[in-house]
Amino acid sequence: MMGELLLQGGGVQLLVAFAGGSGKLEEQQPEEEEELCTTNSSSSSHWYFTKDQIDNNSPSRRDGIDLKKENYLRKSYCTFLQDLGMRLKEPQLTIATAIVFCHRFFLRQSHHKNDCHLIATVCMFLAGKVEDSPRPLQDVILMSYEIRFKKDPIAVQKIKQKHVFEAEKERVLLGEWLVLTTLGFDFNVHHPYKPLGATLRKLGMAKHPLAQVAWNFVNDGLRTSLCLQYKPHHVAAGAIFLATKFLKIKLTSEGDKLWWQEFEVTPRQLEAMERHALGKERSPCPKFGCMCYTETSSADMLMRTTKS
Repeated sequence: MMGELLLQGGGVQLLVAFAGGSGKLEEQQPEEEEELCTTNSSSSSHWYFTKDQIDNNSPSRRDGIDLKKENYLRKSYCTFLQDLGMRLKEPQLTIATAIVFCHRFFLRQSHHKNDCHLIATVCMFLAGKVEDSPRPLQDVILMSYEIRFKKDPIAVQKIKQKHVFEAEKERVLLGEWLVLTTLGFDFNVHHPYKPLGATLRKLGMAKHPLAQVAWNFVNDGLRTSLCLQYKPHHVAAGAIFLATKFLKIKLTSEGDKLWWQEFEVTPRQLEAMERHALGKERSPCPKFGCMCYTETSSADMLMRTTKS
Protein backbone atom coordinates (compact mmCIF):
# COMPACT_ATOMS: atom_id res chain seq x y z
CA MET A 1 0.00 0.00 0.00
CA MET A 2 1.51 3.32 -1.08
CA GLY A 3 1.48 6.40 1.11
CA GLU A 4 3.00 9.84 1.30
CA LEU A 5 4.42 11.76 4.24
CA LEU A 6 5.21 15.44 3.84
CA LEU A 7 8.25 16.51 5.82
CA GLN A 8 8.75 20.25 5.86
CA GLY A 9 11.22 22.29 7.82
CA GLY A 10 14.56 23.97 7.60
CA GLY A 11 13.47 25.71 4.42
CA VAL A 12 13.08 22.41 2.55
CA GLN A 13 10.08 20.21 1.88
CA LEU A 14 10.58 16.52 1.29
CA LEU A 15 7.90 14.23 -0.01
CA VAL A 16 8.52 10.74 1.25
CA ALA A 17 6.82 8.00 -0.75
CA PHE A 18 6.85 4.73 1.10
CA ALA A 19 5.69 1.19 0.46
CA GLY A 20 6.46 -1.88 2.47
CA GLY A 21 9.12 -0.12 4.53
CA SER A 22 11.08 1.29 1.56
CA GLY A 23 10.88 4.83 0.30
CA LYS A 24 12.58 7.61 -1.58
CA LEU A 25 13.00 11.29 -0.95
CA GLU A 26 12.05 13.83 -3.56
CA GLU A 27 13.01 17.45 -2.97
CA GLN A 28 10.25 19.97 -3.65
CA GLN A 29 10.30 23.74 -3.88
CA PRO A 30 9.81 25.29 -0.43
CA GLU A 31 6.86 27.55 0.13
CA GLU A 32 7.24 30.91 1.80
CA GLU A 33 7.07 30.49 5.58
CA GLU A 34 5.10 32.93 7.72
CA GLU A 35 6.30 35.29 10.40
CA LEU A 36 7.04 32.96 13.31
CA CYS A 37 8.89 30.46 11.12
CA THR A 38 11.02 32.70 8.93
CA THR A 39 14.31 32.44 10.79
CA ASN A 40 16.55 29.49 10.09
CA SER A 41 19.88 30.72 11.40
CA SER A 42 22.26 28.59 13.42
CA SER A 43 22.41 31.33 16.07
CA SER A 44 20.40 30.44 19.16
CA SER A 45 19.50 34.11 19.61
CA HIS A 46 16.97 33.60 16.81
CA TRP A 47 14.99 31.12 18.90
CA TYR A 48 13.45 33.84 21.06
CA PHE A 49 10.00 35.28 20.39
CA THR A 50 7.41 37.38 22.17
CA LYS A 51 4.60 35.72 24.05
CA ASP A 52 2.14 37.22 21.59
CA GLN A 53 3.97 35.66 18.62
CA ILE A 54 4.06 32.25 20.31
CA ASP A 55 0.45 32.36 21.50
CA ASN A 56 -1.18 33.84 18.42
CA ASN A 57 0.93 33.04 15.37
CA SER A 58 2.05 29.44 15.76
CA PRO A 59 1.62 26.95 12.90
CA SER A 60 -0.86 25.06 15.10
CA ARG A 61 -2.99 28.18 15.48
CA ARG A 62 -3.13 28.56 11.72
CA ASP A 63 -4.30 24.95 11.52
CA GLY A 64 -7.23 25.63 13.85
CA ILE A 65 -5.74 24.43 17.15
CA ASP A 66 -6.57 26.96 19.85
CA LEU A 67 -4.18 28.19 22.56
CA LYS A 68 -5.72 26.07 25.32
CA LYS A 69 -5.29 22.90 23.26
CA GLU A 70 -1.73 23.75 22.28
CA ASN A 71 -0.78 24.46 25.91
CA TYR A 72 -2.25 21.08 26.82
CA LEU A 73 -0.24 19.35 24.11
CA ARG A 74 2.92 21.18 25.21
CA LYS A 75 2.51 19.95 28.77
CA SER A 76 1.66 16.48 27.50
CA TYR A 77 4.88 15.99 25.57
CA CYS A 78 6.90 17.56 28.40
CA THR A 79 5.45 15.07 30.89
CA PHE A 80 6.12 12.28 28.40
CA LEU A 81 9.76 13.35 27.96
CA GLN A 82 10.34 13.60 31.70
CA ASP A 83 9.00 10.06 32.13
CA LEU A 84 10.93 8.72 29.14
CA GLY A 85 14.16 10.35 30.26
CA MET A 86 13.89 8.95 33.77
CA ARG A 87 13.21 5.44 32.48
CA LEU A 88 16.23 5.72 30.21
CA LYS A 89 18.25 7.00 33.20
CA GLU A 90 19.11 10.18 31.34
CA PRO A 91 20.44 13.17 33.35
CA GLN A 92 18.10 16.14 33.81
CA LEU A 93 20.24 18.20 31.43
CA THR A 94 19.50 15.78 28.59
CA ILE A 95 15.79 15.74 29.40
CA ALA A 96 15.76 19.55 29.41
CA THR A 97 17.52 19.65 26.03
CA ALA A 98 14.97 17.23 24.56
CA ILE A 99 12.15 19.44 25.81
CA VAL A 100 13.73 22.56 24.29
CA PHE A 101 14.17 20.74 20.96
CA CYS A 102 10.48 19.83 21.05
CA HIS A 103 9.42 23.39 21.88
CA ARG A 104 11.50 24.73 19.01
CA PHE A 105 10.11 22.13 16.62
CA PHE A 106 6.53 23.20 17.29
CA LEU A 107 7.45 26.82 16.72
CA ARG A 108 7.84 25.84 13.07
CA GLN A 109 5.56 22.84 12.73
CA SER A 110 1.92 22.22 13.54
CA HIS A 111 0.52 19.79 16.08
CA HIS A 112 -2.21 19.11 13.54
CA LYS A 113 0.28 17.45 11.19
CA ASN A 114 2.64 15.81 13.69
CA ASP A 115 2.31 13.26 16.49
CA CYS A 116 3.82 15.16 19.42
CA HIS A 117 4.88 12.00 21.26
CA LEU A 118 6.64 10.61 18.21
CA ILE A 119 8.45 13.95 17.76
CA ALA A 120 9.30 13.93 21.48
CA THR A 121 10.78 10.44 21.12
CA VAL A 122 13.03 11.70 18.33
CA CYS A 123 14.03 14.73 20.41
CA MET A 124 15.07 12.50 23.31
CA PHE A 125 17.18 10.34 21.00
CA LEU A 126 18.88 13.46 19.55
CA ALA A 127 19.34 15.12 22.95
CA GLY A 128 21.18 12.05 24.23
CA LYS A 129 23.69 12.38 21.42
CA VAL A 130 24.04 16.15 21.82
CA GLU A 131 24.58 15.98 25.61
CA ASP A 132 26.99 13.00 25.43
CA SER A 133 24.56 10.63 27.13
CA PRO A 134 23.37 8.59 24.12
CA ARG A 135 20.99 5.69 24.55
CA PRO A 136 20.58 2.90 21.97
CA LEU A 137 17.77 3.63 19.51
CA GLN A 138 16.20 0.29 20.37
CA ASP A 139 15.95 1.24 24.06
CA VAL A 140 14.45 4.64 23.22
CA ILE A 141 11.84 3.06 20.94
CA LEU A 142 10.90 0.32 23.42
CA MET A 143 10.52 2.71 26.36
CA SER A 144 8.63 5.27 24.27
CA TYR A 145 6.17 2.68 22.99
CA GLU A 146 5.52 1.32 26.48
CA ILE A 147 4.75 4.80 27.83
CA ARG A 148 2.59 5.86 24.89
CA PHE A 149 0.52 2.67 24.98
CA LYS A 150 0.62 2.03 28.73
CA LYS A 151 -3.13 1.40 28.78
CA ASP A 152 -2.64 -1.55 26.45
CA PRO A 153 -1.87 -4.59 28.66
CA ILE A 154 0.03 -6.33 25.87
CA ALA A 155 1.97 -3.28 24.59
CA VAL A 156 5.25 -4.68 25.94
CA GLN A 157 4.75 -7.89 23.98
CA LYS A 158 3.62 -6.07 20.84
CA ILE A 159 6.70 -3.85 20.48
CA LYS A 160 8.94 -6.89 20.78
CA GLN A 161 7.41 -8.35 17.62
CA LYS A 162 9.76 -7.69 14.73
CA HIS A 163 7.24 -6.17 12.32
CA VAL A 164 5.84 -3.82 15.00
CA PHE A 165 9.30 -2.73 16.09
CA GLU A 166 10.54 -2.18 12.52
CA ALA A 167 7.48 -0.08 11.68
CA GLU A 168 8.04 2.03 14.77
CA LYS A 169 11.74 2.36 13.98
CA GLU A 170 10.95 3.60 10.47
CA ARG A 171 8.61 6.25 11.86
CA VAL A 172 11.26 7.44 14.31
CA LEU A 173 13.96 7.64 11.63
CA LEU A 174 11.67 9.58 9.30
CA GLY A 175 10.79 11.81 12.23
CA GLU A 176 14.47 12.33 12.96
CA TRP A 177 15.04 13.82 9.51
CA LEU A 178 12.02 16.08 9.95
CA VAL A 179 13.26 17.33 13.33
CA LEU A 180 16.80 17.87 12.03
CA THR A 181 15.66 19.94 9.07
CA THR A 182 13.06 21.84 11.08
CA LEU A 183 15.69 22.84 13.65
CA GLY A 184 18.07 23.76 10.84
CA PHE A 185 20.61 21.35 12.39
CA ASP A 186 21.01 23.84 15.24
CA PHE A 187 21.69 21.88 18.44
CA ASN A 188 23.03 24.81 20.45
CA VAL A 189 21.02 24.86 23.70
CA HIS A 190 21.87 26.61 26.96
CA HIS A 191 19.95 26.06 30.19
CA PRO A 192 19.38 28.13 33.36
CA TYR A 193 21.00 25.51 35.62
CA LYS A 194 24.56 26.84 35.30
CA PRO A 195 23.86 30.54 36.04
CA LEU A 196 21.41 29.48 38.74
CA GLY A 197 24.01 27.34 40.52
CA ALA A 198 26.75 29.96 40.17
CA THR A 199 24.57 32.69 41.69
CA LEU A 200 23.37 30.54 44.56
CA ARG A 201 26.98 29.65 45.42
CA LYS A 202 27.96 33.32 45.26
CA LEU A 203 25.11 34.19 47.62
CA GLY A 204 26.05 31.34 49.98
CA MET A 205 22.65 29.71 49.34
CA ALA A 206 23.74 26.56 47.52
CA LYS A 207 22.59 24.32 50.39
CA HIS A 208 19.66 26.47 51.47
CA PRO A 209 16.09 25.25 50.75
CA LEU A 210 15.91 28.18 48.34
CA ALA A 211 18.22 26.28 45.97
CA GLN A 212 15.86 23.32 45.62
CA VAL A 213 12.79 25.51 45.24
CA ALA A 214 14.48 27.58 42.53
CA TRP A 215 15.63 24.40 40.78
CA ASN A 216 12.06 23.12 40.85
CA PHE A 217 10.80 26.36 39.33
CA VAL A 218 13.33 26.00 36.48
CA ASN A 219 12.11 22.47 35.80
CA ASP A 220 8.46 23.52 36.00
CA GLY A 221 9.21 26.36 33.58
CA LEU A 222 10.29 23.82 30.98
CA ARG A 223 6.63 22.87 30.58
CA THR A 224 5.84 26.40 29.40
CA SER A 225 7.18 28.59 26.59
CA LEU A 226 9.54 30.51 28.93
CA CYS A 227 12.65 29.13 27.20
CA LEU A 228 11.32 30.51 23.91
CA GLN A 229 10.93 34.01 25.36
CA TYR A 230 13.79 34.52 27.82
CA LYS A 231 17.49 33.76 27.84
CA PRO A 232 18.74 31.16 30.36
CA HIS A 233 20.20 33.68 32.85
CA HIS A 234 16.90 35.57 32.85
CA VAL A 235 15.00 32.36 33.59
CA ALA A 236 17.49 31.62 36.40
CA ALA A 237 16.82 35.06 37.88
CA GLY A 238 13.09 34.47 37.60
CA ALA A 239 13.42 31.13 39.40
CA ILE A 240 15.33 32.71 42.29
CA PHE A 241 12.81 35.55 42.44
CA LEU A 242 9.89 33.11 42.63
CA ALA A 243 11.71 31.02 45.25
CA THR A 244 12.28 34.05 47.49
CA LYS A 245 8.59 34.90 47.31
CA PHE A 246 7.60 31.30 47.93
CA LEU A 247 9.80 31.06 51.03
CA LYS A 248 9.22 34.70 52.05
CA ILE A 249 12.90 35.52 52.40
CA LYS A 250 15.06 38.43 51.26
CA LEU A 251 18.43 37.93 49.65
CA THR A 252 21.41 40.00 50.71
CA SER A 253 23.06 42.38 48.28
CA GLU A 254 26.68 43.28 47.66
CA GLY A 255 27.24 47.00 48.06
CA ASP A 256 24.85 49.06 45.98
CA LYS A 257 24.04 46.18 43.60
CA LEU A 258 21.00 44.01 44.28
CA TRP A 259 21.14 40.27 43.55
CA TRP A 260 18.84 40.39 40.53
CA GLN A 261 20.92 43.10 38.87
CA GLU A 262 23.71 40.53 38.45
CA PHE A 263 21.53 38.90 35.77
CA GLU A 264 21.03 42.08 33.71
CA VAL A 265 17.30 41.57 34.08
CA THR A 266 14.68 44.24 34.76
CA PRO A 267 11.97 44.15 37.45
CA ARG A 268 9.35 44.16 34.69
CA GLN A 269 10.90 41.06 33.11
CA LEU A 270 10.86 39.28 36.48
CA GLU A 271 7.23 40.18 36.95
CA ALA A 272 6.41 38.96 33.43
CA MET A 273 8.09 35.62 34.15
CA GLU A 274 6.20 35.36 37.43
CA ARG A 275 2.89 35.94 35.68
CA HIS A 276 3.77 33.48 32.96
CA ALA A 277 4.78 30.77 35.43
CA LEU A 278 2.02 31.28 37.98
CA GLY A 279 -0.82 32.98 36.15
CA LYS A 280 -1.68 36.67 35.92
CA GLU A 281 -1.71 38.49 39.27
CA ARG A 282 -1.13 35.31 41.23
CA SER A 283 1.65 34.19 43.55
CA PRO A 284 2.38 30.89 45.33
CA CYS A 285 1.09 30.19 48.81
CA PRO A 286 4.03 28.81 50.90
CA LYS A 287 1.74 26.84 53.20
CA PHE A 288 -0.47 25.08 50.69
CA GLY A 289 1.37 25.55 47.38
CA CYS A 290 -1.80 26.95 45.80
CA MET A 291 -2.22 30.17 43.82
CA CYS A 292 -3.37 33.19 45.82
CA TYR A 293 -4.35 36.63 44.59
CA THR A 294 -1.78 39.37 45.13
CA GLU A 295 -2.59 43.04 44.67
CA THR A 296 0.93 44.47 44.77
CA SER A 297 3.03 44.45 41.61
CA SER A 298 6.25 42.47 42.11
CA ALA A 299 8.08 44.91 39.85
CA ASP A 300 6.90 47.83 41.99
CA MET A 301 8.15 46.07 45.12
CA LEU A 302 11.58 45.48 43.54
CA MET A 303 11.79 49.08 42.38
CA ARG A 304 10.94 50.31 45.87
CA THR A 305 13.65 48.02 47.26
CA THR A 306 16.12 49.46 44.78
CA LYS A 307 15.34 53.04 45.83
CA SER A 308 15.43 52.35 49.57
